[in-house]
Amino acid sequence: MAPELTASVPAELAGERFDVALARLSGLTRSQAQLLVRQGVALLGGRHAAPSRKVAPGDEISWPAREPEHLHAEPQDLPLEIVFEDEHLMVVDKPRGQVVHPAAGHRDGTLVNAVLHHVGSLPGGDLLRPGIVHRLDKDTSGLMLVAKSEVAFRRLQKMIAARAVHRTYDALVQGAPKAGSGTIDRPIGRRAGDRQRFGVVPGGRAAVTHWQLRRALGRESWLRLQLETGRTHQIRVHLQSIGLPVVGDPVYGRDPRGAGQLLHAVRLRLEHPVTGEQLSLFAPWPADMLEHLEGLCASQHLDFGEVVGQIGREDS
Repeated sequence: MAPELTASVPAELAGERFDVALARLSGLTRSQAQLLVRQGVALLGGRHAAPSRKVAPGDEISWPAREPEHLHAEPQDLPLEIVFEDEHLMVVDKPRGQVVHPAAGHRDGTLVNAVLHHVGSLPGGDLLRPGIVHRLDKDTSGLMLVAKSEVAFRRLQKMIAARAVHRTYDALVQGAPKAGSGTIDRPIGRRAGDRQRFGVVPGGRAAVTHWQLRRALGRESWLRLQLETGRTHQIRVHLQSIGLPVVGDPVYGRDPRGAGQLLHAVRLRLEHPVTGEQLSLFAPWPADMLEHLEGLCASQHLDFGEVVGQIGREDS
């Protein structure tokens, strides 16, 4: 659906959210307006924008004349690797290649479809991504939190905003850093002219990634990374910005035709949002990541078991 109707934002809607302004101007319900925005067929100033983007007087909003396609997640019997579960939350090990929630172009086969089949219903009020408090990119594997109760959903959102959920990633990158560790503190935003790609841009949202070299392996290196913030594509964009793109990254890598993006959410630490229990959860490296590492070790005449032991130590 291409945008067909347009309207200028009047003064009385200044500072409102994009989806709220669209609903007021179009006569659609708030949920219908939000769905049009998420489907990418409602535009602000001729560009895609987040539903929460604030509008200004005179901004042009455009949308299709027809009602949005009513898209929502349905339960599907799909494989689901559960690492932890109780009545309030679950932690799953998402495989690389799986989309987290339904969206235009990905109506089913997502993690949310699988979780709905397992639990029956999820909190949050969003028909597209119920229970989801954070996401992993389609081509990133590893640990993800899913809220099962309303109280857990609300508290987890606050914990993530307060940086009280600690996420650790392992990545194979192209190149070798000159230091043993470092911090990348560079703002991230959408690239001009390409709304699907992100980059380090002036005026972007603050983003901080900490990294540690676990092992240099010739032309590639194994890094351990910890997020201080959680921007879209943050690790991938930050690593590209310092000349160390993730191996196999289809968007930001040097050779996107490889076996796959080798970035894995390996550990998750948090206080349980309801019981207060300290959780420290681990997801083993996927087979393709280990196979790639084994090939690197063979090419460098390194002992595979020794290298695995070194990079897997719990000292970061």
